[in-house]
Amino acid sequence: MTATLPDLFMPPRLLASGAAPADLATHHRRYGALSHGDPESLLRTVAESGLTGRGGAGFPAFRKLVSVVEAGRRTGRAPVVVANGAEGEPASRKDKTLLRLSPHLVLDGLQLAARTVGAEEAYLAVEDGATWLESALAQRTADPLPVKVVRLPKSFLSGQASALARYVSGGAALPTRQRPPVRERGVHGAPTLVQNVETLAHLALIARYGADWYRTVGTPTQPGSVLCTVHAPGREPRVVEAPYGLPLGRLLPLEGVRAVLVGGYHGTWIPAPEAAELALDASCLGAGVVAALPADRCGLAETARVLRYLALQSAGQCGPCLNGLPRIATAFRALAAPGPQGTVRADLARWSGLVEGRGACHHPDGTVRLVRSALTTFADEVDAHARGRCTATDRTPLLPVPEDRN
Repeated sequence: MTATLPDLFMPPRLLASGAAPADLATHHRRYGALSHGDPESLLRTVAESGLTGRGGAGFPAFRKLVSVVEAGRRTGRAPVVVANGAEGEPASRKDKTLLRLSPHLVLDGLQLAARTVGAEEAYLAVEDGATWLESALAQRTADPLPVKVVRLPKSFLSGQASALARYVSGGAALPTRQRPPVRERGVHGAPTLVQNVETLAHLALIARYGADWYRTVGTPTQPGSVLCTVHAPGREPRVVEAPYGLPLGRLLPLEGVRAVLVGGYHGTWIPAPEAAELALDASCLGAGVVAALPADRCGLAETARVLRYLALQSAGQCGPCLNGLPRIATAFRALAAPGPQGTVRADLARWSGLVEGRGACHHPDGTVRLVRSALTTFADEVDAHARGRCTATDRTPLLPVPEDRN
């Protein structure tokens, strides 16, 4: 389900009203034709717009494009562009929704990015929807560069930049230590731009309407809109397009809510009173997931389920993931069960410190972020569990976790 709520005070940009998939003719009626123009001019426009990546890191799109251009010049190799639609985050639906409803906006952005960096190869990597996207590509006979759809295995880590580059190159969809980074040596050793599909869709709109138009929503420091997957009590998850700076309470009803998970499974738990004072911010939005935990649920139990999933999603290539994350998940599961805790809290603190910053990718860091926020936000519940009591009255699992991997 998608939504552009009337009280968000912005017309739809990425997701047009009606939630109906757009074929190429509908896309052109909706947005107009795309002029590829001059790469240098587009780079200036992107810089002026303030566009940042929507894949989780929030890195400035202009700087990422320029770094690939420079790497191509330095190495003498034509860059490669990979549109990242993996969305391995179980709680997120934004990229899948965008690709289903506005595939041609993403493909426009992919062509623009490829032309801007001088790429000779372009890929669209997805876990789901490959057949639909191949049909959309078949309509685009005038595109200057062919695009190949790559079907990724379902994995939390398959969308990590080095994992994508490795998979497109014919290897396993597993992250590697990024030295040198993918932007310098990625697919088949060439400089590679890996860009989230939502970022590319914004790029296509900026190329059409300009930087000033893009900045008419959002804030001066964080302009533009962002797609969020909103999990509210008693409702089906929905994808909402909202401006940066929107109060979180306008996006998500907070009455009867204990805490809010912001950023997905590598994000943070925030107590509801604090969440009511927050606005949508790229620095903490991560995968664009915003989920409300009702007051009758146990945040420790929910976190324990997610941590077990994250431990099982380890690439198994380095000690922090292979050994640290399973220990953390097991310890947290003990914490989530009412009863004597022994040294569990101290163990969690120690193991979190040991794995942080030492992984081949940021999977351990994101997991530790979730652990620490849960221990802080649900501190009262931790104490209640230590006394043998859980305050929750509803044991129904809330957050989506692929059960076949648990």
